[in-house]
Amino acid sequence: MELKRVVVTGLGALTPIGNTKEEYWDGLMSGKSGAAPITYYDAEKFKTKFACELKNFNATDFFDRKEARKMDRFAQYAMVAADEAIADAKLNLEAVDKLRVGVIWGAGIGGLETFQNEVLNFAAGDGTPRFNPFFIPKMIADIAPGNISIKHGFMGPNYTTVSACASSANAMFDALNMIRLGHCDVIVTGGSEAAVTIAGMGGFNAMHALSTRNESPESASRPFDGTRDGFVLGEGAGALILEEYEHAKARGAKIYAEFIGGGLSSDAYHMTAPHPDGVGVVAVMRNCLKNAGLKPEDVDHINTHGTSTPLGDVAELKAISEIFGNHAKNININSTKSMTGHLLGAAGAIEAISVILAMEKGIVPPTINHSTVDENIDPELNLTLNKAQKRDIKVGMSNTFGFGGHNACVVFKKLD
Repeated sequence: MELKRVVVTGLGALTPIGNTKEEYWDGLMSGKSGAAPITYYDAEKFKTKFACELKNFNATDFFDRKEARKMDRFAQYAMVAADEAIADAKLNLEAVDKLRVGVIWGAGIGGLETFQNEVLNFAAGDGTPRFNPFFIPKMIADIAPGNISIKHGFMGPNYTTVSACASSANAMFDALNMIRLGHCDVIVTGGSEAAVTIAGMGGFNAMHALSTRNESPESASRPFDGTRDGFVLGEGAGALILEEYEHAKARGAKIYAEFIGGGLSSDAYHMTAPHPDGVGVVAVMRNCLKNAGLKPEDVDHINTHGTSTPLGDVAELKAISEIFGNHAKNININSTKSMTGHLLGAAGAIEAISVILAMEKGIVPPTINHSTVDENIDPELNLTLNKAQKRDIKVGMSNTFGFGGHNACVVFKKLD
């Protein structure tokens, strides 16, 4: 069976450094940090008092008050990013066959704030179970693609992938294969997360996963730096319109890039820590290259998982050196998490968007906040430190890894 070609025809982004695709890209190019003191609740007693929250996002700018109250923030973010991507793709919603349009979305946690608030309200009461009737539909992770499909009438495959921080990359790979195999013409894919909450921050602090650089939040996310001390939690959403190539060509769609492959693997090692030798990461990149029909020397750019954790950054770079050999030093490697923080289940989507836009514009966003060399990192690797670098990118890759040992990798190519 001959596989269909799949292209990207629409993008939408809602991030801590920009609330649209254009603003996000401008934030990346300016080396802007999205980290700042938490405003959603009083964080004074928390070990970490900052995060990468969205700025100037008001749900009522997009939904009426009644509609907004029926959705957790992660679902609101999904709807906004998906709508931007659909508009960007210039899809004619009256002409498209909606039975062949799906929504495959990623969320690592889902409606955490909704769950937290309902339990807190119950605990503060007299024991009478007075729960909001929208509690369950607001909380469940699959409600985001459900809401997108309901709004637009998309009747193709509709579900959520949950693989922690690899969730949206998993969703994109599933969407790629649905179109490749001829089951769909168009799929809205991506991911969203809204875990900057009392429960989210408290839980990650208890694991010692977060940076505690409270005196300078804007410099706390410092991938590859010798003084890094954990990741910075972010929130938001990224959406991509994937389309079968001939379908996109027939309607004269703008094509950003061809989505040529993906890979999955498991560390099979530890609940939260990466394998120190990056065994699962080696496997996922090898699987991705094979799936895409690429040789290692074909890759020009990798947006790494690069969360700014002491163990994870080193393991990933070791894996890149193993897979790409001498070519590794010719690749523009970066971590946009240095600016956006870690969007958990949405990370794969917004970082894939960065790769696609870098390919389109011929420039790689920087890895900011680097000042101290880590002796465990190969100094010959080009980590695109502190300043964007011009690069003709023909092939760009994005890595995402999640607690539980979940690894996902996706790769895009300039259209021939």
